[in-house]
Amino acid sequence: MKDSVLKEIRKTIVKMVHKAKVSHVGAAMSVVDILYTLYFDVANINKENITSPNRDIIILSKGHSSAALYSVLYHKGLISSDFIENYSIDGGSLPCHIDKEKSPFFEMSSGSLGHGPSLGAGFALAKKMDKNSGRIFVICGDGECNEGSVWEALMFASTHKLDNFVFIIDYNKFQGFGATNEVIEQSNIAERVKSFGFETFVIDGNNTDELKKALTDKSDKPIAIIADTTKGKGVSFMENKLEWHYKSPNDEQLEIALAEIEKKY
Repeated sequence: MKDSVLKEIRKTIVKMVHKAKVSHVGAAMSVVDILYTLYFDVANINKENITSPNRDIIILSKGHSSAALYSVLYHKGLISSDFIENYSIDGGSLPCHIDKEKSPFFEMSSGSLGHGPSLGAGFALAKKMDKNSGRIFVICGDGECNEGSVWEALMFASTHKLDNFVFIIDYNKFQGFGATNEVIEQSNIAERVKSFGFETFVIDGNNTDELKKALTDKSDKPIAIIADTTKGKGVSFMENKLEWHYKSPNDEQLEIALAEIEKKY
């Protein structure tokens, strides 16, 4: 069941990006297993509790990978096919970068990088102050961790002992201008985050079993998960290729991608 759903989620992503002729399919394919595991296996989010102060909250701070979020929400039954059909096209209703006004399941408008952790830490503190349950999951890109506001948020979360705050890095090792560790060296990012006072895990971020185990862990500290992922995961000609930060597949590439996903998942 899991593999068949993930297969369809990945297919939907490449179809959406192909139809709209937009960027960031590589980033969407690296983060999709994280989002799938959160929405299908971990987080307490559904149509009935979306307005409850005790629900979980998921923030995709790397908003350029929105196609992954939209596809996961669609296959979970939380948004309609109309959204998918109108993704990032002229006159469409669903933007490439996330607009929280479009659906209650979009927790924040994102795409301007570095804002998600601060907002998430604020949500986590508010839940503590109001004695509400639920956890806050914030997903950042590794390149996004170049932003100083990310580290300010981590210091804040640790200082206030926000054990309901989970910080996830989609460590796919590429960002807009090149390999992440060539732009700003951060191969020791797990050590850095741990030094800020986080319970820290390094896992295979494209392995849903490892993700579920880490995401359901509990600690008296905020938790950080360094999810080691592959940019463009699931499509061989996209994997670990910087160009797929910007390109969209043409008709021939779409067919190849769909065939590979069908075979692998």
